[in-house]
Amino acid sequence: MPDFKRKVFDRETPPFERLVAIMAVLRSDDGCAWDRKQTHKSLLPYLIEEAYEVVEAVESGDDEMLREELGDLACQIAFHAQMAREKGAFDINDALESINEKLIKRHPHIFGSKRDLSPKQVRDQWEKIKVESGEKESVLAGVPRSMPALLMAYRIGEKAGGVGFDWKNAEEVFDKVDEELKEMRSELKSGDREKLEEELGDLLFALASLARKLEIDPEQSLKKALEKFRSRFSVLEETVAGSGRKFEDYTLDELEEIWQKSKSRSR
Repeated sequence: MPDFKRKVFDRETPPFERLVAIMAVLRSDDGCAWDRKQTHKSLLPYLIEEAYEVVEAVESGDDEMLREELGDLACQIAFHAQMAREKGAFDINDALESINEKLIKRHPHIFGSKRDLSPKQVRDQWEKIKVESGEKESVLAGVPRSMPALLMAYRIGEKAGGVGFDWKNAEEVFDKVDEELKEMRSELKSGDREKLEEELGDLLFALASLARKLEIDPEQSLKKALEKFRSRFSVLEETVAGSGRKFEDYTLDELEEIWQKSKSRSR
C-alpha cells in the first residue's frame, strides 16, 4: 500500500496509473468506508449514469464537459478493475490487454493484409470474426438484454445484417413497416390485447430497421422529437396558465389551435 500512496501524491505518475493507485488506496483497510462497501452490482447504477452523462456531453458539443465525463467514466472502470484485482480474478492491465488483442484481431485489414474497406464492410467483418473465432456463440450474443429496447432493436438488426440476413435497401423496409401497420390495425379490430402488443413490438422493430437503413440513430431521432414536443407543450401550458383557465376548460379543438400556433413559433 505505501507504493500506491506514493504514486497518488507523485505528480510524475502517469494519470491513468495514478487513478488505479487512488482506487487501490480508497478500497484498502485504511481507505474510505463507502468505497470498501461497494460491489460490482452496487456500482451498476453509477456506471450507467456516467455512461449517459458522456452521451449528454457528446450531444452538447462541449469538449470541457466531455473531458470531465470521460474521466468520471474511467473512474468507474478503474473501480471495477480494482475489485476484481482484490479477489484475484484480473487487474486493469489484463482488461486492457484483452481489448488490445481484440482490436488487432478485428482489424485484419489494417494489422494483416492491408485492404481498403468501407465502414459497413468493416462492421460486417467484425460480426463475422466474432462468430467464426468462437468469441461469441451467436451473432446476437453480444447485445446486452439490459440495453434500451429501441437501441437493442437497432443493434440486433445491425448484427443480423452483418452476416447477410437483412433487407437490400430502405424501400424494402418501408414495405415491412406498411405490413406491420396493417397487421396492427387488424389486431386492434379483434380486441386481442396480447396480439396487439406483439404487433406493436414488430412495428417498432421494423421502424428501428428503417432507421438503420437510412443511417439514422433512432434513439437520437426519438430524443429530438421528444425535446420538440416538450418545447411546444411548454408553450401550450404557458398559454393556458396565462388565460386564467384550466386545461379542462378548453375543448380539444381549442388546445389543438394553440398547439398549431406553438409549432409555428418554434419554426
